[in-house]
Amino acid sequence: MGEIFSPGKLMLTSEYFAIDGALVLAVPTRLGQEFFFEETEDGKSLVFWEAYHQNKLWLKVVIDYSSWKILETNITPSAQFLIKTLKNVQKLSTRKFQNADSYFLKTNLQFPSDFGLGSSSTLMNNLSVWADTDPFMLNSLSLGGSGYDIAVAKEKSAVLYQNKPVIQYKRVTFDPIFKDDLIFIHLNQKQDSREAIDLYKSKIKSRKLIEVFSALTNEILLCNELNDFCHLMTVHERKISDFLNIPTVKDKFFSDCPVFVKSLGAWGGDFVMSAKFRGFEDYFRGKGFATIFEWTDIIA
Repeated sequence: MGEIFSPGKLMLTSEYFAIDGALVLAVPTRLGQEFFFEETEDGKSLVFWEAYHQNKLWLKVVIDYSSWKILETNITPSAQFLIKTLKNVQKLSTRKFQNADSYFLKTNLQFPSDFGLGSSSTLMNNLSVWADTDPFMLNSLSLGGSGYDIAVAKEKSAVLYQNKPVIQYKRVTFDPIFKDDLIFIHLNQKQDSREAIDLYKSKIKSRKLIEVFSALTNEILLCNELNDFCHLMTVHERKISDFLNIPTVKDKFFSDCPVFVKSLGAWGGDFVMSAKFRGFEDYFRGKGFATIFEWTDIIA
């Protein structure tokens, strides 16, 4: 049985503006998604799919891909999304789903599915490696989005990423000397990213504003002082708040926090970044947020 692994991701800069070509800094997480595969030339055209969340079975599907019919499943909507995705794999691949071979495919998501670390993007990348296809194209056909998370999964590295005028990205080293002072807090309030993106898209954007976020990304990447980093994160958060006309996560939950609190990804859910201060653990737990990671706990 073969095995492929893709790391999860955290988006540190640009958030919604990534859609319109702002430069993004994103980093890989220690945990990601495993993909196990085996195939047999049996002439039956079957897919046996098992998806695990932290080694516990979540989804089971049997598909006849000669007709793309679900023969067996425990979660019909997820099975239907899987068929859509595998059809796209068939469309893009010269190797998979082209004969009548049967496939035994298993995934294991290593982090809780509500962490927002990239359960879908890691799946897209794993399938693309397995089928020797373009992961950005598979992601575009199956999910949409800016694609920065695919770049992180593909490169297994921190990346600088832009999707306009064309997709371009490069591996970078983002290992700040003050990393041990940074923390990540899970808000446990899963955000509907599609709804948030629709709000962003409804607003008029200027090229200059997109360039502002690209410039902030470059400054953050090169930052060597914690105080400067905290200031840049605060500026970044405030600019998005002003543009979307919604309160920052700090204004909403942590107005008395003595340091910055920065949203990561869709605002209002998943993870936020902050910095250590005296009593920080008691502070965040007292607010009802008990899942706190240090940099080396979560970042690869």
